[in-house]
Amino acid sequence: MKSMKKTGTILCALALSLSGVLAGCGSTGKEQSASTGTGSTSQPAATTASSGPVEIDFWYALGGVRGKTIEDMVKKFNDTHKDIIVKPAYQGAYQENHSKVLASVAAGNNPDVTMVEIASIAAFADAKVLEDLTPYSQGDEKKYIPGLMKNSYWKDKLYAVPFNRSTPLLYINRDMLKEAGLDPNGPKSWDELVSFSQKLSKKEGDKITRYGFSTPVDIWFYEALVFQGGGSILSEDGKELTINNEAGKAPLELWSKMVKEGIMKNPPGENYNAWDVAEQDFLNQKVGMIFTSTGSLTELKKNAKFDMGAAFLPANKTFGTPTGGANLVMLAKSSDAEKKAAWEFMKWMTDTEQTVPWSIASGYMPVTTAAVDSAEMKAFYEKEPNFKVAVEQLQYGYPRPMAPGYKELQDVIQKELQRAMLGQASVDEALQTATDKGSKLLKK
Repeated sequence: MKSMKKTGTILCALALSLSGVLAGCGSTGKEQSASTGTGSTSQPAATTASSGPVEIDFWYALGGVRGKTIEDMVKKFNDTHKDIIVKPAYQGAYQENHSKVLASVAAGNNPDVTMVEIASIAAFADAKVLEDLTPYSQGDEKKYIPGLMKNSYWKDKLYAVPFNRSTPLLYINRDMLKEAGLDPNGPKSWDELVSFSQKLSKKEGDKITRYGFSTPVDIWFYEALVFQGGGSILSEDGKELTINNEAGKAPLELWSKMVKEGIMKNPPGENYNAWDVAEQDFLNQKVGMIFTSTGSLTELKKNAKFDMGAAFLPANKTFGTPTGGANLVMLAKSSDAEKKAAWEFMKWMTDTEQTVPWSIASGYMPVTTAAVDSAEMKAFYEKEPNFKVAVEQLQYGYPRPMAPGYKELQDVIQKELQRAMLGQASVDEALQTATDKGSKLLKK
């Protein structure tokens, strides 16, 4: 979450809700064509001839090795598409990128393509920031894995295509489990998660030297456990928060009990910092099992000095997992020429020929059905079965909640979850506070 220039426009964009950004900051942005294709079923008009290639800006939100892979993919696209030049720029993690995109729309210098975390698609689309992709796709969206598409639509229009997609997984230290006489494939239920964690945890006097389990107290993992109890986060119409019940309380009660018993570590840190702590503890063998994203598979595998396994999240009443990661979107204020070029780029980046090597390099799931069925992917899964777990877990997959207010609401829920875990509020108090605040956000 790097800083950005604190102009009045940017402060306005960051302070207000998505719809408020555009109305309250009032910048005109890039000139928008009279024909954006929204609501149309015909292919957007071809661009007029120009003296050179169309240039488009692509903002992405993955750093490190994965960011380097994205840069390499963009270079390959540019080398093979002489009429389009894509200019990539890393903007920080999801939250920072989102803030910068909103500020850029208000200031009139927005990118043409960007990554948006899937639970924020509704907020961006509802605020008229995104272009309807239906006229561009012309049915091509059928190539994507159906289980990854539920966070691509808003009000029956296609606004996004899957790119770096994931589910949470249970990562296990198989060597540690074998040493404790446990099933090296990991626990299959909440009860087994508790019993495995008890046997894996170690103490020296009053000091806990090893925890059986650790997970960031994060909205994504909480969603998974709510789904496993037969619950939901939002009502069907998306206007009510529905976690102040048995299914919503059960995850907090499970985690609190495990923390108090000394068999689960609640990693310190805000947002992704807590994820980093959990992953480092796992690599350092200070914990035996963690929840984290399939997107961490490649790096964890490379750095683990033990037999590392990946498994489904343990089940409660049933297995269940939210999908996650980010989609690619097109910005509505780009010109027709930029939009046409943007769609060519988005389509290319998510084609089978690109998603297979991207998945292998990054650990994220391949996003097309043809990719999963390809000889190259099957050979890779045969060699590295951990990488197939997320795809197999999709049979129990749920979309992340889709409502314009959920971008802000998830932060409210997460804060209350953390208050309960730190003993600053009871489970009932935390969920009641989340519900009260949530109802106001969802009615905006």
